[in-house]
Amino acid sequence: MTAPRPLALDLTPALIEAAAKSKAWPFEEARKIVARLEKTGKGEVLFETGYGPSGLPHIGTFGEVARTTMVLHAFRVLTGDRVPTRLLCFSDDMDGMRKVPDNVPNQDLLRGHLGKPLTRVPDPFGTHDSFGHHNNARLRGFLDAFGFTYEFASATDYYAAGRLDEKLLVMLERYDDVMAIMLPTLREERRRTYAPFLPVHPKTGVVMQVPIEERNVARGTVVWTDPDNGERFETPVTGGGAKAQWKPDWALRWAALGVDYEMSGKDHIDNVRISGQICRVLGERPPEGFNYELFLDDQGQKISKSKGNGLTIDEWLSYASPESLSLFMFREPKAAKRLYFDVIPKNVDEYYQFLEAYRRQPLEQQLGNPVWHIHSGLPPEPERIGGTSGNAPSSSISFTMLLNLVSASNAEDRGVLWGFLSRYAPGATPASNPELDRLVGYAIRYFHDFVKPGKVFRAPTATERAALEALDAALGTLPAAPDGDAIQAAVYDVGRTHFPDAKKLGPDGRPGVSQEFFASLYQVLIGQERGPRFGSFVALYGVAETRILIGKALTGTLATKLA
Repeated sequence: MTAPRPLALDLTPALIEAAAKSKAWPFEEARKIVARLEKTGKGEVLFETGYGPSGLPHIGTFGEVARTTMVLHAFRVLTGDRVPTRLLCFSDDMDGMRKVPDNVPNQDLLRGHLGKPLTRVPDPFGTHDSFGHHNNARLRGFLDAFGFTYEFASATDYYAAGRLDEKLLVMLERYDDVMAIMLPTLREERRRTYAPFLPVHPKTGVVMQVPIEERNVARGTVVWTDPDNGERFETPVTGGGAKAQWKPDWALRWAALGVDYEMSGKDHIDNVRISGQICRVLGERPPEGFNYELFLDDQGQKISKSKGNGLTIDEWLSYASPESLSLFMFREPKAAKRLYFDVIPKNVDEYYQFLEAYRRQPLEQQLGNPVWHIHSGLPPEPERIGGTSGNAPSSSISFTMLLNLVSASNAEDRGVLWGFLSRYAPGATPASNPELDRLVGYAIRYFHDFVKPGKVFRAPTATERAALEALDAALGTLPAAPDGDAIQAAVYDVGRTHFPDAKKLGPDGRPGVSQEFFASLYQVLIGQERGPRFGSFVALYGVAETRILIGKALTGTLATKLA
């Protein structure tokens, strides 16, 4: 058993009172668990997450653990940390392998072991005792790297050790009641062969999908026939001799282990209901929980471990920070979201924006700020440009701005980029700003893999050409080392003249600027559809460098596909 870390928070009455009123979804979930304890009288709370190791772990798997951890922490704060809690990450690695995943090597090796428990299927990577052990290790390694406190549970181990035996025998005794719940949910053909128990073949090791012909409650066994050769077997349902079908299995874990809270995807709403009914048949109360929306890939399809579509954990962390991934998981859990590379920059920049805002917020707003939940109530101080003595947060140099800096300079070298950064913010160095330096590395990799291949510069139209000539002249009149606001004002003046928007009047009554103007700047000068505040970008890239860029655009040098 792994005890949770002591809370580093000072659980003041004000904090607990604010938590009781907070509308942040982890606190709303935590209040459901408090109400449950008032009814059950239990002295501890068991949180569970499930993992099917039929394929490599993906971000959805991580998201379930991350979100459950946020609810667990909210519960500890809400209750003054007076109630013991545990988080169990349960792997259904005794499940029979139904098909060979598309995204693993040595697929021929796996085809000869279809139907066997994943912990009896050879590891196609050649690094672990089985395919199930390999995928479990991948999951645990990542969860450990994130610092989650959890207990890992293997279905193979739990069944073999008899930890589910008591409720397995209850399920055998109440077999007809379980079948009465399950059969109406199945097609006619499936009904003829369905059984809540899946005996493990004593000779082949395959998890058998066969009808149960006889049940002996006194002996705790089931009788079944091998459809290939007609041989009959009597198999104990305990000690790993059989496993439960997955919906009864879910209920079995809830009942046998006393699970109090488990969340699941929206596609499992009916399954949660069915498993809850079976859990009650087994004599226990099903857990609290909520259904989160699914993650979609770039084509709007549900991400899948076996298909390998969407993003992997390692891929996200190649291009962005763990904190940005946690932010993605925290926000709008009941809204369907694309989980693809193009969501990364937005989540990186918004994480730093939330972190910067946190110190200025009253306690009630802090508890709704994602960084409070990402960092278990102790968000770090934002990094200052130039180190602790700096005046501006390093978040003022956004990930999106860095991407445009790499794009405009065509420099994928850390040292070159730091030349721009140190000129923009004297005193800033990789040593004084390690967080910004980490962001530089992410930006270089992201640009090279996702921005550079799609960059297309276009020639300016006649109207855009006139605006660029005017912008070049305006930049030439600025004083030395102007700040982003001064540059932005000059950009706006040019935009008002050449791309006015009479529907958007400024405070001074002058026309606003059409978004078409700013879009054209990025399309013509940088080869992208959009970018950050243009004045801030020019301040970082340099006025002289920007004027050179404009000159290249006017002469047609940029209007080619980036090599």
